[in-house]
Amino acid sequence: MPLFDSEFLKKLEYLSLVSKRVFRGSLLAQRRTMQLGTGVEFADHREYTPGDDFRYLDWNLYARHDELLLKRFQEEEDLHVYFLLDASRSMAFGDPPKFDFARRVGAALAYIALADLDRIAVTAFAADVAADFPLTRGKDRILSLLKFLENLEPRGEDTNLERVATGFVHRDQRRGLVVVLSDLYDPAGFERGLDILRHRRYEPHVVQIHDRYEREPADMLGDVEMWDVESGTSRKVTVTEKNLRQYRALFDDFQDKVQGYCTRHALGCTRTSTEVTFDELILRMMRTAGAVR
Repeated sequence: MPLFDSEFLKKLEYLSLVSKRVFRGSLLAQRRTMQLGTGVEFADHREYTPGDDFRYLDWNLYARHDELLLKRFQEEEDLHVYFLLDASRSMAFGDPPKFDFARRVGAALAYIALADLDRIAVTAFAADVAADFPLTRGKDRILSLLKFLENLEPRGEDTNLERVATGFVHRDQRRGLVVVLSDLYDPAGFERGLDILRHRRYEPHVVQIHDRYEREPADMLGDVEMWDVESGTSRKVTVTEKNLRQYRALFDDFQDKVQGYCTRHALGCTRTSTEVTFDELILRMMRTAGAVR
């Protein structure tokens, strides 16, 4: 089954329409910034200086108070949305694979942004940057983006979000929203990478993905051979009920750790299993943002 079929594209358009209806813009529109310029919403006045455009003079104010003042307006800056997509080998695990799920969610969020004339870029990473889709704008770019995502494969060994974030923040680009799509299985810890993004005034939103068998492993009792999907190493172990209880406790602790970090630093955080469909997750994100009543 293709990753992005015609049914997928229909769902993208539906999600975009829902987002526009409830936000009067995109799912991400509430994060737009305002600057003074030549928009349509009045901001304030400033004194006229020679050379200013007469079209912006407030003639009503001049008629009443004999003062030459210029109107200033607010205009919206287009939002820059950057997607950091985990392409490490651990993302290949699951049914469906976490990597497929992450690509669909990323494509949906990117389409919503592109439909609202925001700018998007995608960086696939593992231990380092694996591939880049450069900053682009316009809904007609979605097919190029889908082709880019479809051609990606999980690669590399350990995830290293700190290294990737360090390189990312040193790029010559405008600050914006950074959507991190990952299972966050970083041996050094995911916090440092997110810290770097925050400290450089980007706004991270974490979409942390897991498979149901990672939460509740089945058929694991007894002698089993366990494989590390990122390093390719294996180890024979004997799994007991006590081991499973300890594992579940560690898994729950990790989930709480992700949520706790995001809560402390007021970051957007979406934790999800691949059991839900990508469109269900996007609608849930809208509800969480207070969009869908």
